[in-house]
Amino acid sequence: IPRKFRRSMSSMSVYATLACQDAARMAGIGEELLGSGRLGVSIGSTTGSPQTMQDFFQDFNKDNSLERMKSTLFFHIMNHSCASNVAQVLGVTGRILAPAAACSTSCQAVGYAAEMIAMGRQELMLCGGADEFHPLTSGTFDIMNAASTAFNDSPTSTPRPFDRDRDGIVCGEGSGMLLLESLDSALLRGADILAEISGFATNSDPASIANPDAAAIAACMQLALSDAGVQPDQVDYVNAHATATEQGDIAECEAISRIFGHGAPVSSLKGHLGHAMAASGTLELAACIEMIRRELLIPTLNLDQIDPRCANVTHVQGIMKRPVQTVLKNNFALGGVNSSIILRRYQK
Repeated sequence: IPRKFRRSMSSMSVYATLACQDAARMAGIGEELLGSGRLGVSIGSTTGSPQTMQDFFQDFNKDNSLERMKSTLFFHIMNHSCASNVAQVLGVTGRILAPAAACSTSCQAVGYAAEMIAMGRQELMLCGGADEFHPLTSGTFDIMNAASTAFNDSPTSTPRPFDRDRDGIVCGEGSGMLLLESLDSALLRGADILAEISGFATNSDPASIANPDAAAIAACMQLALSDAGVQPDQVDYVNAHATATEQGDIAECEAISRIFGHGAPVSSLKGHLGHAMAASGTLELAACIEMIRRELLIPTLNLDQIDPRCANVTHVQGIMKRPVQTVLKNNFALGGVNSSIILRRYQK
């Protein structure tokens, strides 16, 4: 990334830009198409850069002076920092969307991008999320008694989604990006189509700003299934949000059970990746694409003893070799923001 761009970028914008460059390169998208107006971006983060905000206020509070502040700091901390910086570096001239819905951010970013293409507003969209690790994030979960603390001496043993001994979230950082394209455009370019986004839903859970509600989660999944025209018994795998909080895992299992019973196998990837907040949805969608392509299911890491309150679904506890045609992927955020995506194997 050239220095003239890095001046306006925090770590999360760097992550987002590098991931988008990789996605564009993998998809065979060059400068001409990036700047054609046919391609847009849908990229979000939980907030602007928390590290930049901390540095700013620590310096400002010394003497209430702005004299030492750089004019580029605002571009680090604006909520649309990742989307704007990606567009600047890649020369994107199409639409910019910048959803900010914490853990649902990148799932929404993909869904909104798919809708933008379906409406004919763009032919291609770079979409996803990014976040950088900061004590403000992990500390927030500490304050809410939702962060894992019982395994500090054996950190690879946590998080433990669905496990009887789970004790909370482990925060991560990074970026996940996908390149979405209309079928006509992809076929015309001779693109290597990895999978198909066939359904998306997002809804509000007004029951509580902090605690998930199984009924709202189930409603979101059903909306996504309806959008895709898919029946529950056609789903081969559910990629759960499951962050290893006590109430969150229970509520999600209850919701999955209402829709699928013990039908579709379920696993969470948080034990492998940690919780990368705004990036988690697309990081996990990328893994789901690979599960479809490789015909296997990735198990929930650290799930040794299933919590009886989470035993109402079929858990994947070891690598499961099987054909995978259709996947439902969940993400839920504090504030009552639910989102689900239906991902399918592309059929020529």
